[in-house]
Amino acid sequence: MRPPVAVVFGGTGFLGRRLVGQLLGSGWQVRVVARHPAVPAGVDPDRVETVSADLRDPDSVAAALAGADAAVNAVSLYVASGGLTFRAIHADGAERLARLAGEAGVRRLVHVSGIGADPHAASPYVAARGEGERRVRSAFPDVTVLRPSVLFGPDDAFLAALDRITRLPVVPLFGSGATRLQPVFVADVAAAAVRALARADTTGRAFELGGGEVVTYRDAVVAVMTHRGRRRPLLPVPFPVWQGLAAALSVLPSPPLTRDQLALLATDNVVNPETPGFAELGLAPAALRGILPECLPGG
Repeated sequence: MRPPVAVVFGGTGFLGRRLVGQLLGSGWQVRVVARHPAVPAGVDPDRVETVSADLRDPDSVAAALAGADAAVNAVSLYVASGGLTFRAIHADGAERLARLAGEAGVRRLVHVSGIGADPHAASPYVAARGEGERRVRSAFPDVTVLRPSVLFGPDDAFLAALDRITRLPVVPLFGSGATRLQPVFVADVAAAAVRALARADTTGRAFELGGGEVVTYRDAVVAVMTHRGRRRPLLPVPFPVWQGLAAALSVLPSPPLTRDQLALLATDNVVNPETPGFAELGLAPAALRGILPECLPGG
């Protein structure tokens, strides 16, 4: 018998690459789907198929889903540009994938969203995530939704940004730095997705995935400085100042700070204790400060 086939949309991304490796380790045949697909480093190319598809193109999505047993939507878009809008990818595209997965006879679907996703949010990014969840549930009622907090790991965006900013003579903070985060190790989220596909009791449910400790943004900055052996004064900067800077930077093709990123940094990003999470999946997530040396080697 052939192994079951799992299709990973966004399989070349930060989370997608880990998903591919863990799915292979669990006995799946994996189809990596992206606009520019490639076999992730370190995996057996004989067990990985690559398919080019774009969530905005229904024909390519349908072709990528053909013959699959399961699918994971791990497509991420953090900076909108041109036709790549948050709504096009996280709402319209997510719904399209879910609908076509149902039509293709795909048995299991995991949709990766994020903590705080809300269709009524002021942030277009957060609103698109929330609208995407709602529409995916309507198109594929048995979907399993995963809502991770801020992802971290080797070669990530979160710790890399903190590493860069703590090289400055004075380290600016977002507000007072009191925003609470529950950063989650990327490999733990990948493990949660694989576990969700393997268990029948995860269908139609949502899981919020936070790491093993809650930290403030200031805590995270200090942790990186301590790891790197840096001593820098911290400078609280009011959010209105950051908002003005983000507005000015928005004219750039690839701004280093966007208003949507700023909105995320202004709001606590921790799991709701009443929502199922890692414990219900039988997993224990790592804590940021416990594995920081693995993620930022050479400290």
